[in-house]
This record gives sequence, C-alpha cells and structure tokens, in this order.
Amino acid sequence: MKYLIGTLLVLSGFLTTKAASVDTIAIFSNAMHRSIKCVVITPDSYKDKEQRYPVVYILHGYSGNYADYIRKIPGIAAMADAYQEILVCPDGAYGSWYLDSPVDSTMRFETYVGKEIPAWIDQHYRTKASRQYRAITGLSMGGHGALYLAIRHQDTFGAAGSMSGGVDFRPFPNNWDLALRLGAYKDHADNWDKNVVVNQLPGLKNDSLALIIDCGVKDFFIDVNRQLHQRLLEQGINHDYIERPGEHNWDYWSNSIMYQLFYFNRYFRK
Repeated sequence: MKYLIGTLLVLSGFLTTKAASVDTIAIFSNAMHRSIKCVVITPDSYKDKEQRYPVVYILHGYSGNYADYIRKIPGIAAMADAYQEILVCPDGAYGSWYLDSPVDSTMRFETYVGKEIPAWIDQHYRTKASRQYRAITGLSMGGHGALYLAIRHQDTFGAAGSMSGGVDFRPFPNNWDLALRLGAYKDHADNWDKNVVVNQLPGLKNDSLALIIDCGVKDFFIDVNRQLHQRLLEQGINHDYIERPGEHNWDYWSNSIMYQLFYFNRYFRK
C-alpha cells in the first residue's frame, strides 16, 4: 500500500505537465440503428508518435452519461498521459445496465459496448488491438456493466474493475429502471437471474481476467459486493478486493478511479 500511495503521489505531480486531448465523438450502433456519443481521451504523445496504446473503457452510472467522468473528475484526462493509455467513456443511456434487454429491442448495450465500440475504436485509433491491452471498469450501474461485459466477452477484455458496482440488483426490484429492461421481477425472475454479475461466474476461470473490485463500507451496494467477493473466493478466482470508508458518491469514485487505472497499468505492463 505504501508503494501504491507513493506512486500516486509522484503521478499527481506529473499530471500537471501534460495535455491530453479530450474529444467527443459519435459511434454508430448497427444493433440499435443510431449514433451515440462517446468521450475519447488520448495522451499528449498520441499527436506526435506512431506508437500504439492500451485502452481502458470507463462506464458511467445510472442517470449519468458519456461526459460524467471528464466533468466530475477533470484530472482523469491527465491519467491518459501518466499511463500512456487511451481512455474511452461510452454512453450507456439512462438505465441501460449495459444489457441486451430481453423486453426492449431498442436497448442492446451489451452488443454495443461489448463488441461494436471496441471494434470501432480499434479501427479509428492506434490501439494495441488485443484483449491483453483492453480493460473495462465503471461505477454503480457501470460497475455491474464492466464485470458483466468482461466475463461474457473475454475475447475482448483482459481486465475488469468495478467501483461501487450494482453486481446483484435483485434486492432492488423497484429501482433504477430495471423492470423496464428485464420485466417486472415478480413476472420475469429468470431474466433477472440470467443477467446479474454473480450468476456469470460459472463462465470465469482463475486468471482468465484480471479483476479489481472496490466499494465503500457505507454504500448501499456493499452487501452484494461482499457476496460477490465471497463467491469469487469459493470459486478460487484471483482478484483484488477493496473496502474502505466511503459512500455512493463522486468523492469516493474520484479516489477509486486512480487505484483502478494504476491496477490496469500494471496489468498492461506484465
């Protein structure tokens, strides 16, 4: 932990010396027949060098959008310089949960974020286009989305993280538009069971994904994160799991994203 804190302190001084580029683009979805906005952050060196870069996909939470991270954590852009990575912040719409909805054919965000966006980014940016150089993380709804997509698309992603993730939303059947995406829980429990992160674990083998999961101890998702952690231990899946003081808010996530990006940088450099 001392090494991690020291490294982050060194980076905090480095971050002020570079100028990453922040672009808002639109990526067309063949699955949903529409273009959707996305923020792409490239390091300062991207303008001058022909090198290729790892990519971290960062998913927003319920009621958020593609611009959340750059607006609420302005320092995140400089992390692209610090780690020489491309950061991609897609829009997951209002309450998509990054699923291909079984009850609403206009909401196919598993296909969009899990397949279409990475393919588009690899075609239009100088990426290291392999799973070993792609990671995905997110907060709250996006934490669910990141783990859900990474486990189901291990050919695309090599590492995944979650910050305050809604990794099992079944205890919250009346919240966050979930019934609009999956049908009412009392009538469509099978849809809910099939689409929670904890029920994706049978498709996960040890070290098939590098995983980092964290949640604040006063967060309303702490219990489901603890249960996920226990399930991973029982299944013998290596992962980093962090609990620390914090709630479900941007104060927590502004700190958490620094640890997540540090973790992914170490993964890319192995």
